[in-house]
Amino acid sequence: MKKLLLGLLCIGLTTPALAQIVKTEKLSEVTVYATNYKYLSSVANEEPAAIPVKMLERKVAAFDLENSEFYEDDYNYYQIRFYIPEGSILAAYDKDGNIIRTIERFDNIALPNSVRLAVVDRFPGWEITKDVYRVNYHQNKGAVKTYKLTLENGDKRLRVKIDDRGNFL
Repeated sequence: MKKLLLGLLCIGLTTPALAQIVKTEKLSEVTVYATNYKYLSSVANEEPAAIPVKMLERKVAAFDLENSEFYEDDYNYYQIRFYIPEGSILAAYDKDGNIIRTIERFDNIALPNSVRLAVVDRFPGWEITKDVYRVNYHQNKGAVKTYKLTLENGDKRLRVKIDDRGNFL
């Protein structure tokens, strides 16, 4: 019995000592790059955009066209639509997976401070009841961002267009 306990004690003490040996392996290099960085930098604002907008724009930029079910070697141009409940983006990709242009529309999202302050300054006493955020991106021209707002003051209703910096159009 003593020999059995002494044997189990020796095995119990040597097993953790063997587990402490760490083998080091050299890993291969990994290069990380953003294929659609121009799109992301063009649609970025000085003020942070609403969370659903950022989320969907990042999905569009990170979409891997070549490994998707839509990809075929025969086509040079692909149009893919992305949806969430707050809005949608129609993106046009070339055969290499680069974004050529997008059309984006989001309904009733959080407005940036510059837009809210511009509306309050020009239309005091009016309330924003509906907003539509639109972005038109083209790889050569950049992004054009506009808000279409519906304002109400009692029985009166007014529609205005404003850019992302608070300038009325």
